[in-house]
Amino acid sequence: MTLRSLVILPVLLISLAQALDAPPEQLLRSGRADDARRVLNAAVDKNPSDAQAYNLLARMYFQLEMWDSSLRMAEKAANLEQGNSDYHLWLGRAAGRKAEASNPFTAWSLARKVRAEFERAVALNGENLSARSDLAEYYLEAPGFLGGDKKKAREQGDAVKSKDPALASYIYAKLAEKQGANNAEEQYKNAIKESGNQSRYWIELAHFYRRAGRLAEMDSAIAQAMAGIHEDSAPEYEGAYLFLRTNRNINNAVQMLRRYLSNNTASEDAPAFRAHYLLGELLLKQGDKKGAADQYRSCLALASEFHPAQDALARLSR
Repeated sequence: MTLRSLVILPVLLISLAQALDAPPEQLLRSGRADDARRVLNAAVDKNPSDAQAYNLLARMYFQLEMWDSSLRMAEKAANLEQGNSDYHLWLGRAAGRKAEASNPFTAWSLARKVRAEFERAVALNGENLSARSDLAEYYLEAPGFLGGDKKKAREQGDAVKSKDPALASYIYAKLAEKQGANNAEEQYKNAIKESGNQSRYWIELAHFYRRAGRLAEMDSAIAQAMAGIHEDSAPEYEGAYLFLRTNRNINNAVQMLRRYLSNNTASEDAPAFRAHYLLGELLLKQGDKKGAADQYRSCLALASEFHPAQDALARLSR
């Protein structure tokens, strides 16, 4: 064994020990996908009936954009605990993302599964507001022959209104936008007000402005999101993503992501490995190939199977 190996081995053992001590939910939130996979695979090897571990594996593969694996793990979780609303919600989400990456015939079959699982999640627990929100979005986006129904989407908004007025306004905003109504912007702003200035709804307003081509207002909404309440949201990540997609304020986006990573407050929806990848894309826009490669490597150090980073690094190596 070389001296370098003797130095590295204790570091690896400490890292593994820390991963084994950390709850898997924390590993998911921090974006340590490889560590999460090791811990969760050990859990299901020890107990093949561990539905929670399968659900967390589904969510980990969801982060990695590995839709087949995510769908397979989500099915295991839902089959093991058929009365668990959250497990059916995640099964619907995994099927939905798999559908987006499939050919039309497969996508149509999967779309029906998405609707069935979201409806099942709501039927099992009407208080599962995330399930109601996802079901509303399905009714809004799906064509009629696959169960799309704007009236049913509004009903989901009505159902959550007494418990979460901000979420209801968000659903009404999406409905108004889909119908081409002129009050969509007002409803997005209602969601912000009713939420007590939560960043997530400022980001949704920013997405609305992007879709409407109102990019200066998008910039302003992102700035407001930075000053809002970051309750389980990642406005730095989402704002940087919007800036990258519109090729605007790239320098600002880089700083936002560096701040996000340094604060160590990553969320499951924006895990650290994806933030490193996004930062690499932004640095590439600036012409900093070395910096981009470093970020792709940082991404893969946390999530070695994240194919977008693998492909990006391979392109830079050619």
